Amino acid sequence: MIGKIFSWAVLIFACWLSPQVMAQEAPFQLNEGEEALNFKGVDQNGKSFELYEALEKGPVVLMFYRGFWCPHCNKQLSQMEDSLNFIVEKGGIVVAVTPEKPESIAKTVDKTGASFKIIHDKDLSIMNTYHVAFKMEEALLKKYKKWGIDLDAANGDNGPNLPVPATYIIGQDKKILYAFFDPDYKKRATVGKILQNL
Repeated sequence: MIGKIFSWAVLIFACWLSPQVMAQEAPFQLNEGEEALNFKGVDQNGKSFELYEALEKGPVVLMFYRGFWCPHCNKQLSQMEDSLNFIVEKGGIVVAVTPEKPESIAKTVDKTGASFKIIHDKDLSIMNTYHVAFKMEEALLKKYKKWGIDLDAANGDNGPNLPVPATYIIGQDKKILYAFFDPDYKKRATVGKILQNL
């Protein structure tokens, strides 16, 4: 009984002390079969994009990437571009979402040759909707700056917020067909797995 009272007291105190911390969610994976929520955005060419509208034409491969400064992101995006014809042949549409500002997206396009849509997540709303967003710790930010990576400059108003580089395939019924989610930024969904699940 005393143990239960103590546990409740600690929980109430923690909620009172830091309601914002308690309200924040750690990133987590959406599962196959779950409904993907709609989102809207503007791509690197200034054209508007809406998920549900795109799904009327075919399944969507939705990717999240960190920025032009990330070699693992550039490698994945380059591979997607190299295999884009195979994805399109299966009716797929590739869309990448990033916190980096449009000027930084232009650098990503230069590095990867990406011709598919890249959406600037202006207010992190897409990343938060898909539960991939997290804020980098101050100590790691300082290390990144020493390595010449300034997230405030790359992301603008989005600051030091990044996504887990997840990939989801969303079917025309708005359900998730395939999910890849790994907090280890070095691990990515392969083109082979994407093609297999389209």
